Amino acid sequence: MVLTAMAAAGWSQNGFNLPYSQFGLGQGDQPFNVSSVARMGGSAATTASGNHINPFNPASYGVIGMESFIFDMGLGIDVSQLRDRNNSQRDADGNINYLMIGMPLTHWWKLAAGLMPYSTVDYESVSEQSTPQSPVRTVYDGSGGVSQLFLGMAFNIPAGQGRSLNVGANLNYLTGTIQRAISFTFPGNDSTYFLNSRKMKTTKVGNLFVDLGLQFSQALGQDYTLGLGLTYRPRIDSHVTDEALIYTYHVVSTTSEPLVDTIFPLAGQGNRFESLLEQASTFGVGLSLERNGLWRVAADAVFAPWRDIRYTDSYDIFGHSTLASGAYSRLALGIEKIGNMDASSYWGRMTWSVGANTERGVMYLNLDGNTNRIDAWGLGAGVSLPMRKGKSALDLSVGYRSLGDPDLLQRRCLSFGIAVSSCERWFVKRKYN
Repeated sequence: MVLTAMAAAGWSQNGFNLPYSQFGLGQGDQPFNVSSVARMGGSAATTASGNHINPFNPASYGVIGMESFIFDMGLGIDVSQLRDRNNSQRDADGNINYLMIGMPLTHWWKLAAGLMPYSTVDYESVSEQSTPQSPVRTVYDGSGGVSQLFLGMAFNIPAGQGRSLNVGANLNYLTGTIQRAISFTFPGNDSTYFLNSRKMKTTKVGNLFVDLGLQFSQALGQDYTLGLGLTYRPRIDSHVTDEALIYTYHVVSTTSEPLVDTIFPLAGQGNRFESLLEQASTFGVGLSLERNGLWRVAADAVFAPWRDIRYTDSYDIFGHSTLASGAYSRLALGIEKIGNMDASSYWGRMTWSVGANTERGVMYLNLDGNTNRIDAWGLGAGVSLPMRKGKSALDLSVGYRSLGDPDLLQRRCLSFGIAVSSCERWFVKRKYN
């Protein structure tokens, strides 16, 4: 079993090792990689801010101010532990989490765009087994990832006194390259009967899809506001380009080139082919209650037939996929103490947030004849520190996330985020007396 092999023999990779990233398009951290959403525990459907970009509900761009230009950039550091019942390993890594901008086009039409990671593939493991025929050493390795570019628009719809209604859409483009390989070697055996072999595959992704969103708010008297958020991602089936190579080799001596025999592609057959990329339809709903200018509570629920993107290899280069279909759901709850920009103390101008989430069915794996559901849960907290001038802010966040189970393989990750949101008044003509 692949995951058992990864947890059993010792880990050979420097830096992050993400065993679950060998499935599908890899392992992703959305929406927890965006600081303003992570510190609310992943509650994104009703989140909207005049100095942050929330790409997970494009209707949120509708609150961008008329004279504002927002530049939002986030950095992250992850400290991770992989463990099963007998072994454990720690890794650490840092990355740019996102780059985003937002601006008004008119008083009712707002624009946002950005770049952020969608998934990461990064693993290497060694399995050594003894069989009656021969000992075999198997090495699994993969690298690369997929990035997400988005261009979004939001529109303010007249809704009457005490109400606001924004609708929006993102046009997203996934792009990236993933390399995966499996090597089989037979140490100490006669090559007449056992030949070393290697399977290699490069997957190039280029996929368009759309996200839709709505945010509605209703004033409840003078002091409270009720918010509703809806998100929808339609199902899309598209194709990606694969290039594969399978060969056997025999090393005659350390001073000569190995003897190579190509198994795939055959003579006259190309090594490039198309595979299927399926995107599940996803529906999300959120509710929030705000005590105007003091605090806000938000709750989200997201549902899908399976999680995000599913990839099916047309030629089945690495054997039958262990991925299985299954329902996915995410529940999130966040609480925020809203800073008062007119407060006399800096402490009073700070915004504090805390939240929690749970995910069921992040993936389903068929292993040893059983279907194993991989679940996750996490916590988040953070603070938004206003800068001296304007509405710009420095966000600090911390999150904890547990994926999987130690009976199979568990990844526990402590994440630290820092984000700079610059909200400048670019379109104001200054006056002098």
